[in-house]
Amino acid sequence: MAKKASKAKNNTKKTRKTSRKKKKNGHLLFKFLFVFAAVIGLVAAIYTGYCYLTLPDIETAVSRTRQPSTTIIAENGNEITTYGNSFAEVIYLEDLPYYVPAAVVDVEDHRFYSHFGFDIIGFTRAMAVNLIKMRYAQGASTITQQVAKNLFLTSEKSIRRKVQELLLAFWLEYKFSKEQILTLYLNRVYLGAGTYGIEAAANKYFGKSSRDLTLKEAAIIAGMLKAPSRYNPSASPERAQTRAKVVLRLMFEHGTITETEMEQAINEPLENVAKYKVEGARHFADMVYNEVNAYIGERDQDVYVSTTLDQELQQKAEQILHEMIKKYQDRNVTQGAVVVLDHQGAVKALVGGLDYDKSQFNRATQALRQPGSAFKPFVYITALQQGWQPNDLIDDIPVKIGKWQPENADRKTHGRVTLTEALTKSYNLATVNLAERLNRRDIIRNARKMGITTEMPNTPSLALGTAEVKVLDMAAAYTAIANGGYAAWPYAITEIYSKSGIQLYQRDMSEPSRILDGDTVEKITSILENVINNGTGRRAGLPVFAAGKTGTSQDFRDAWFVGWTDQYVAAVWVGNDDNSPMDKIGGSTLPAEIWKQIMLAAIELNSTDPEHPVKKFFSW
Repeated sequence: MAKKASKAKNNTKKTRKTSRKKKKNGHLLFKFLFVFAAVIGLVAAIYTGYCYLTLPDIETAVSRTRQPSTTIIAENGNEITTYGNSFAEVIYLEDLPYYVPAAVVDVEDHRFYSHFGFDIIGFTRAMAVNLIKMRYAQGASTITQQVAKNLFLTSEKSIRRKVQELLLAFWLEYKFSKEQILTLYLNRVYLGAGTYGIEAAANKYFGKSSRDLTLKEAAIIAGMLKAPSRYNPSASPERAQTRAKVVLRLMFEHGTITETEMEQAINEPLENVAKYKVEGARHFADMVYNEVNAYIGERDQDVYVSTTLDQELQQKAEQILHEMIKKYQDRNVTQGAVVVLDHQGAVKALVGGLDYDKSQFNRATQALRQPGSAFKPFVYITALQQGWQPNDLIDDIPVKIGKWQPENADRKTHGRVTLTEALTKSYNLATVNLAERLNRRDIIRNARKMGITTEMPNTPSLALGTAEVKVLDMAAAYTAIANGGYAAWPYAITEIYSKSGIQLYQRDMSEPSRILDGDTVEKITSILENVINNGTGRRAGLPVFAAGKTGTSQDFRDAWFVGWTDQYVAAVWVGNDDNSPMDKIGGSTLPAEIWKQIMLAAIELNSTDPEHPVKKFFSW
């Protein structure tokens, strides 16, 4: 019995000792967890304090400058493109139909009016979805957080930025009412294509104020918030409408609209907003944009720039150039450029290359290419000015100047020929012999005052077009013949005005200065008309008056046709950016055909007379 009592006593002691040990361990664990939590809390507090202290200056952020927008507009008032960030007047909630802000709230943050800047429910749901899918699949930023980011922060993805966003969201909720926060959001949110705010978006995509948006249009704009580029109604109307259906169903589920209103909006036809946009013309727009500051100086306001561009002719020119080069692509032709001017120098169409997205380099205004025989009219104009006549004779015989010995394209000589025949048939030897009997400085002077702006070396080969020129310059130079001998410097801008309608610039249509006498113009016109009727330019023939000249550089590296009708002057160039030779593509082939098709399109577009020769030509 004593042994049992002693054993029981020992067991009790052991149990008490174990219990005290467990209790001690429990206290130690609690202390450790408490200290660990305190350290974590302290670190979090210090980091939050650091984030608070490194917040951007609020006053500076609110007044942050932006790049003023420049909207380029075609002659008919349609938009070509907009550069910079487009904002509009501040719009207030009371100015909008109820469903406009409601669509935004329902799709972006439907607990907006009940949370304090941070949506705990939405955050928990988003984290659960992201953990299940093991990727970022759903966000949980409230409208208030987005305002904080848009107004004060950058798009940097970091923990600090997220903490600062939350701190600013709390500050916004404390400082402003829900209506004020939503107003800030609607006026600053990005909605694609350089457009900020719902009013600017309504103007851009629907040509109206946000005050006049329909329910469907409101749903489309709200739907864009998820991915402005993907759901842009101008670029992807079908995708935008599909996304709008999701928004409308959410509005119905949240009780914002009735089922009838939802169905009516889904079935509402969407106006073709693309009809107010010019397709293409991006090289032209870049050229205009780069000139704006030269007209009005540096600016801090949004402007509209009215231009001379003929939308239909531009789109025809782009289409024709693409189709014709594609037709000849097996002959190593990869690029081209077109400039169409009226007789006063207004740029009606300009194609700077085949694919703007692949290359923004403007081959119409920046590329320097050899014009070949398209330069020869400057030689003949100089001769006519100095008393030569179209029927005067010149020798088309071999010529050697130093080590340079040119040849005709057909490798033959043609003896004594008239100036008219020499230019009509594009004889190189006759042209060089003529140029050598003139002063080359006079030839350069004529080319310069007619519109050639590039360097022209005073060498014997100048007469055959070895000096590099721009396509735009060649069109301008021929315009001086087409309009009767007057200087016609190319221009594209007619007016610049602010968004409030204040005129900042208007083109001065002063009297042009005469640079060629009428007699010379009449004679060179007759010869160049003969080029099309009987010479190298026969493929450019039209059922109406036309005059022009082919041009081909050495080894078929460049091919040109430059000419005019009673309405327009056009210069066409084809070749390769790497200056590689084409497969026997000369000015009398592809460029002449492109020129003809563009001129036919131009005449047809501008003629209302059903008996006009071009109208009848198409009816044949």
